[in-house]
Amino acid sequence: MRAIVLVGGEGTRLRPLTLSAPKQMLSIVGVPMIERVLAGLAGHGIDEAVLSLGYLPDAFVSAYPDGQAAGVRLVYAVEPEPMDTAGAIRFAADHAGVDETFVVVNGDVLTDLDLTALVAFHRDRGAEGTIALHPVKDPSAFGVVPTDAAGRVTAFVEKPPRDEAPTNEINAGTYVLEPSVLGRIPGGVRVSVERETFPAMVRDQTLYALADEAYWLDAGTAAAYLQANRDLIAGLRGRPPCPGAEMVDGLWVRGQPVLAGRLSGPCFVDDGVVVADGALVERSVLEAGAVVESGAVVSESVLMAGARVAAGSRVAGSVLGPGSTVGERCDVRSISVLGAGTVVASGSVVDGERVPG
Repeated sequence: MRAIVLVGGEGTRLRPLTLSAPKQMLSIVGVPMIERVLAGLAGHGIDEAVLSLGYLPDAFVSAYPDGQAAGVRLVYAVEPEPMDTAGAIRFAADHAGVDETFVVVNGDVLTDLDLTALVAFHRDRGAEGTIALHPVKDPSAFGVVPTDAAGRVTAFVEKPPRDEAPTNEINAGTYVLEPSVLGRIPGGVRVSVERETFPAMVRDQTLYALADEAYWLDAGTAAAYLQANRDLIAGLRGRPPCPGAEMVDGLWVRGQPVLAGRLSGPCFVDDGVVVADGALVERSVLEAGAVVESGAVVSESVLMAGARVAAGSRVAGSVLGPGSTVGERCDVRSISVLGAGTVVASGSVVDGERVPG
C-alpha cells in the first residue's frame, strides 16, 4: 500500500527553526521528524510514500537522494503553488499515479496509531474514506468528528468552541481513502479536505471514522516539539529513543560524549556532546556536538546539533537551533526558540522569544 505524506507547509509556528529547514526535517532526539513518520508507516506495510512538497523541497531531496528513508521508497511531488490539503492530495496522487486504496498522513503528526486496524475497518465498512480519531481534553483547536453506532461520520465540525463541541474525538490527521475521493477534488486549485471534501462525503454517507487512544501529538508548535522530545527520552514511545542509543547510568547515550558535569532525570546526549565540570543538565536532549560550559544550567530543553551554552547561563524549556550560541551569564526562559546560527550576547535575557539567526 502507498501513502501520501503532506509536508508542504511553511511551519510558521516553529519559526525561526523553519526559516532554514522544513519542520519535518527538524530532528527529534537525533532523528528527523519525517523519518519517524515514515518508520511508523513502514511498520504497517507501507512500502512507498509520496511526499507532497511545497516549502523548501530541496531539503528532502538532498537528505534522501536515493529516494529511500526509514525503509520506505520515496516519490517527490513538488506543488507549483500552495494547494491546501485536498489540492495537495490530488496533486500528489496524480503525480504518482495512485489508483488503489491509499493512506494520507500529516508529516508533523507523531503517532503510534494502529494503521493496520484502521485499514481493516475501512474495508469492512466498504467506506470511501476513513478518518483516524483521537480523544483530547479540549477539541476547540481541531476538527471534531461525531459518528453513529456503525462509525459513519455524521458531521465534520472544524474548530468548534469548547463548550459546543459534539464530541471530544478529533480528526487525527490520518486517512484511508479510495481513488474515487480524488474525483471529488478539482485539479489545479486550492481545496481543503477538512472544509470541502469531507463534508461532501458526509452528505453522501460514505465517510467513516475510528477512534484510537494510542500516542498522538501534533508536533507543529514549539511546546509540542519539546514535548515530543521529552516523551521519547521518558520512554513513552518505547525504547531506545533513537537508533544506537544505550542506557548508561540512567542516561540515553549515543557515541562518545564527554560528560564531566551533572546530568539528572531522563536525558539524551549524542556523540561529541560536552557537558563541562560544574554544569547541570536536567531532562533535556543534547544533540551531536552540543556544548554546555561550566556553571551553566540547562533544563527541559533541546540543544540541536552544535548548539552552545556558555559559562554561567541558564536555559529552561527552550529550543536552541543548530549551531546557535548563548553567551555567558544569559537567562533563556521558556518557551524561547533560537534559530540556526543565532548568537545571544552575554548578559542577555530571552523570555519566551523567537530569535532568528
